[in-house]
Amino acid sequence: MNVLLAEDNPAEAYLTEQAFKELKLAPARQLHHVKDGEEALQFLRREGVFADAPRPDLLLLDINMPRKSGFEVLRSIRSDDKLNTLPVLMLTTSSSDGDIETAYRERANCYLTKPNDIDQFFALIKNIDEFWLAQAQLPYIH
Repeated sequence: MNVLLAEDNPAEAYLTEQAFKELKLAPARQLHHVKDGEEALQFLRREGVFADAPRPDLLLLDINMPRKSGFEVLRSIRSDDKLNTLPVLMLTTSSSDGDIETAYRERANCYLTKPNDIDQFFALIKNIDEFWLAQAQLPYIH
C-alpha cells in the first residue's frame, strides 16, 4: 500500500517517516513525501518527475502549504474523475472550527489535528494505519 504525505514542514515530515519506521509499517506501507500542493497534484497525476510514481491508496494532506493549499489540492482531487475517490485525510496542526468545516464541505474523508506530544503522534499514525490501511475497504485508483 502506498501513502502520500503532502507536508511542507520538514520536521513534521521527518516525524511521520520515523513513525512509519518505528511502528514497522514499512515495507508493507510505502510512504511518499511531497513538499507542497503543486507537487501533490503532480504526484497524483503522474506528471513531470513523478511520471513513474505509484498510485497512492491514501493521502495525508496538510492545509497550510506553499503554491497550493491543502484545500486547493482537495478541491482539485474531488473535481478530477480519475482521482475523486482517493481517500484524503487532512492531517494538520489547525484545530480551527472553520478549517474543520471547510475540509468536510470539500469532502475530506477525515480531519485529524496533529498532537504536540510525540507518543500521541505515533499513536495517531498507528490508528490511521489500523483503520484506513488495515480495516477500511479502499477504492482502486486507476
